[in-house]
Amino acid sequence: MRLPQLGRRRGRGANGNGSPVYRQIALHIRSEIAAGELGPGDRLPPIRNLARDLGVNRDTVALAYESLVGEGWLESAVGRGTFVRRSASPEGRGNGEAVALELTPQVEQLLSLENARPRFGASEGTVSLHTLIPDPAYYPVDAFRRSFTRALAAGGAELLTYGVPQGHAGLRSTLAERFRRAGMDVSPDEIVLCHGASQGITLSVRLFAQGGDAVAVEQPTYHNVLTSLVGLGVRPVSVPSGPAGPDLAVLERVLSDPDVKAFYTIPSFHNPMGTSTSLPARRELIEVAARCQTPLIEDAFEMDLRFEGRSVPPLAGLDSRGLVVHLFSFSKSLFPGLRVGSVTARGRTVEGLLALKRASDLSDSLPMQAALEDFVRAGAYDRHLGLLRRMLRVRRDVMLEALESEMPEGTVWTRPEGGYQVWVELPFDIDTRDLLPDAARAGVLFAPGAQFNHDGRPSRCLRLTVAQADEDEIRRGVATLGRVVRERLDASPASRQSAGVHL
Repeated sequence: MRLPQLGRRRGRGANGNGSPVYRQIALHIRSEIAAGELGPGDRLPPIRNLARDLGVNRDTVALAYESLVGEGWLESAVGRGTFVRRSASPEGRGNGEAVALELTPQVEQLLSLENARPRFGASEGTVSLHTLIPDPAYYPVDAFRRSFTRALAAGGAELLTYGVPQGHAGLRSTLAERFRRAGMDVSPDEIVLCHGASQGITLSVRLFAQGGDAVAVEQPTYHNVLTSLVGLGVRPVSVPSGPAGPDLAVLERVLSDPDVKAFYTIPSFHNPMGTSTSLPARRELIEVAARCQTPLIEDAFEMDLRFEGRSVPPLAGLDSRGLVVHLFSFSKSLFPGLRVGSVTARGRTVEGLLALKRASDLSDSLPMQAALEDFVRAGAYDRHLGLLRRMLRVRRDVMLEALESEMPEGTVWTRPEGGYQVWVELPFDIDTRDLLPDAARAGVLFAPGAQFNHDGRPSRCLRLTVAQADEDEIRRGVATLGRVVRERLDASPASRQSAGVHL
């Protein structure tokens, strides 16, 4: 394969005519296939090699290959590579070369972000320490089936029509009771049900920001909020965050910018770090927001998963000014297929949420919400939480013990008091994205730290989870990871020199 002549060698940029580099690469490959220079079954260069030869980011070449797979020109085989599809020819495509339709810049950005996510292809027996999907072995299927049957029998045909945008009244009342026990002074009328916390994030951002505006986020932060912002045309502005929470001095400077319309934060069992902001820091955070007159979007997606230590009121429970929009979800505490979450707010903010919800999808699934109300009211949810919390604590303890015994000296990690995730920082300079292929081949998967940075900058950190791996798998997975890390440390003189240096 001949190398294409790129108009501009920047991994995610464009040439002088505005054509993204990945499109230039894809067009060149299509042209070679059409001209017969690449034939059916021919293997393309590995992504790493072609990116090196072209002087571009690996993500750019990967995106070019993925676009051609989607158009039917190429096919990929995990562990083997990327090949010209057997039927990929001008004759086989009917009208000659496929037309590359022009996508919006926002979609192009989304494609780049999606392509930058690690592809977790692995062989059977690989330990999954990367996923935040709860273990299906703990889904209370039979108990929820009974709740669904009872709810449908009681609600009848009325449950099968459109609901109101605010959601099922009974479930909102049930949630309001639970939130009040957690320290939030809230009524059912201040709760809007939604499709999990993911839709709640989008609705909350749209309340305060529009295309061209900015929203402050912690660095690192939940990677899906970054894609949500890009999809809305909103810029993320980072605020450094650590075990104690966000840097409040930096936050105040950032929120003083009139272009920054809100601050998205995860104060309890932070994703990816697993840390929780202290009560004094939460109060200071609210005071900063009040001085800057900037709303806070509190993502409390794991608020029901505390298994150690004293509970801390959510930001929404400490807020007397109506600054906090509170997000909740059952996806991590029950199972994600429910797609049920909530947004809690006050005053005209609730009216705005209802207007956005109506414009987005009219309403959610009433049968599912009614079944969930029955499940919670019957006590099945709390029984399930008791079992889940015990499991999470055991798995957390096993992971911490394994990290202590298997990781190189100087490695540090968080000790979460709830939730699924542990944040690990290696004691030498490395982009953990480069470590992932070796780990996958050895039999363990993790989430590299760079995917939680708003700008994708390299990170020596990684996220491990106890969501789907049992105790034996955690021990085996961490032992494998420790071996891979030590091999990389021993092989790299620069790594040996920087070992023990702390960021």
